[in-house]
Amino acid sequence: MNDTTSPASTSPVEVKKLSWLAALKVYLEPASWRMLCLGFSAGLPLLLVLGTLSFRLREAGIDRSTIGFLSWVGLAYGFKWVWSPLVDRMPLPLLTRWLGRRRSWLLLAQLTVVAGLVGMALLDPQVALEPVVWCALVVAFASATQDIALDAFRIESADAQHQAALAATYQTGYRLAMIWAGAGVLWVAARVAGADTTSYLHGAWQTAYLVMAASMSLGVLTVLLSPEPAQRDMPPARHAAEWLRGALVEPFAEFIRRYRWQAAIILGLIAVYRISDVVMGIMANPFYVDMGYTKDEVAAVTKVFGVIMTLLGAFIGGVLSMRLGVMRILMLGAVLSAITNVLFAWLATRGHDLTALVWVISADNLASGIASAAFIAYLSSLTNVNYSATQYALFSSMMLLAPKWLAGFSGVYVDAHGYEAFFSGTALLGAPVLLLVWLASRVLPLVHPVPSDKAQD
Repeated sequence: MNDTTSPASTSPVEVKKLSWLAALKVYLEPASWRMLCLGFSAGLPLLLVLGTLSFRLREAGIDRSTIGFLSWVGLAYGFKWVWSPLVDRMPLPLLTRWLGRRRSWLLLAQLTVVAGLVGMALLDPQVALEPVVWCALVVAFASATQDIALDAFRIESADAQHQAALAATYQTGYRLAMIWAGAGVLWVAARVAGADTTSYLHGAWQTAYLVMAASMSLGVLTVLLSPEPAQRDMPPARHAAEWLRGALVEPFAEFIRRYRWQAAIILGLIAVYRISDVVMGIMANPFYVDMGYTKDEVAAVTKVFGVIMTLLGAFIGGVLSMRLGVMRILMLGAVLSAITNVLFAWLATRGHDLTALVWVISADNLASGIASAAFIAYLSSLTNVNYSATQYALFSSMMLLAPKWLAGFSGVYVDAHGYEAFFSGTALLGAPVLLLVWLASRVLPLVHPVPSDKAQD
């Protein structure tokens, strides 16, 4: 894997299988280490505007229905395909000449995330909730923009053979950031709060969020020190209409032309693959608060131990995807995700049971890591390098739109039916995924990859 390779877009079923030793050695290459650091930068903002924020808001006395609706802040990730063509094609004054197209957008997005996190730190949701929500929207929008540029950066940094490894190291960095943005922020807040472990203290959360803002410096430094991946030179547009067609229309039209009627099955699978986890995840932190778990308990079990299990799952998923094929691991991940949500329904009957929490979190996060690594590799294999940012943004946006919209009603459902029924219901949401994975595995062998003369320089 090198930094100047432009990957061809191929079907995941057509990627040559590596030996076990070769598959493991990929993780030691420089591109994998860079993706580890950039994955950390991508993963840090997500919990701070969704999961951790829901814990903070519940502790501040905000009701569950409001918290559920506020999860719609995450829809910024679901609509990032709208502005992804601009990130894919439009240069930034001064920055693009200095850093290149991908790194300039990465740096701008990261600095905007920092500004939004500082605003969330300084504002108190108990005094005024709306300004906190606006700052969260800024963070979500900038984080989604970072994802667009980073996905293109990752896809353009290696050939299709190595995308599963980059997906796994990206997930590792992402999950390490989630430890820090989940357990770390709770740990910092708990240390500042001192002996008061259950009451809401704005000063404690303020310090914690400022520390998170400073942690984005790892991503900033990685962007500044990384090489810009080689990119295909686009012919200059003769007029604005031609530029708009190339930037806005052609990435989507090319995907439909390439996959024809199979595109409907592929897009359907993308739209629902993570629905069980996403819908369930919004109520996870309010659930921990309502079950009486302290910040330190949640930090240690769900945010540290759980994420370590996710890292293990991501590593296993990446290796198995390269060895056994992406589609088989997609099916495995779908089955495991539904089963582990049933375990949360069982946990809801246990009250404050720390041992049970450890076992459920272990199983859930291991399953999530396996599913995520395979799913990212699958999405990456669907893109054409000429439109990598736009097409991947379309795929990852579709992955979140329906789940995030449905998750907005999660608090209302819990208030009406309780946590046990809610977690059982999210498990049932995964049933259609199994059929779509099977159908996608049947039709993808019929799909031909982009010809090599069009897919690489």
